Amino acid sequence: MNAQQARRRREAARARQAARRRRERRRRLGVAALLAVVLVAGIGGLAVSAAGRHRPAAAGQGALADLQTGPAPWGANTAGLAQRLQAIGVPPLSPVEGAVIHIHQHLDLDVNGRQVTVPTGIGIDPEVGYAPLHTHDPNGVIHVESPTVRTYTLGEFFAVWGVRFTSSCLGGYCAGGGKRLRLYVDGQPYRGDPTTLALAPHQELVVAFGTAAQLPSPIPSSYRFPPGL
Repeated sequence: MNAQQARRRREAARARQAARRRRERRRRLGVAALLAVVLVAGIGGLAVSAAGRHRPAAAGQGALADLQTGPAPWGANTAGLAQRLQAIGVPPLSPVEGAVIHIHQHLDLDVNGRQVTVPTGIGIDPEVGYAPLHTHDPNGVIHVESPTVRTYTLGEFFAVWGVRFTSSCLGGYCAGGGKRLRLYVDGQPYRGDPTTLALAPHQELVVAFGTAAQLPSPIPSSYRFPPGL
């Protein structure tokens, strides 16, 4: 073998090695890309799964049966009570169950400077029974009775009543033109979403819709509950 043939063989061998390195590099890049796609898909699937697990299933007020969205006053509205209780996940009380929780609040309703009656019999229907949130008299006292320890909210009371109640609307009245919905607890303004207020013993609650000039003056800060309540 002369020198020229030897040189050609060495050049061919180097060319084959370079080609093998290029193929190996392409193979590694392909595997890395595939792993990246699988990883992203896996993370996305976990995120979707987690979102599905934690997504709240509570029904909005728009899904409540016989919801009163007209002007005040509003009746006790027992029509659709069973469906509303089912929609918000609050079953009626069983006659054989004891009341582990039995507390009371007082609710003052005021629309455009005029007091609105909270009627007798909210949450009470002989065909359905007693809702855990109900009224016995037209004096604004809310009765909260539960066979288990749990928290009820002001939004759930209005859902039982079947009166539209959101952060900006009460019945047929919605914020606009200088008027808005306000909530006071024991005389102090409540800054959060009024529907989420947790009901506690002997609260004085004032739900007022209208302008600032139409607010009750002074804002009630307490209520004298009858003996035994």
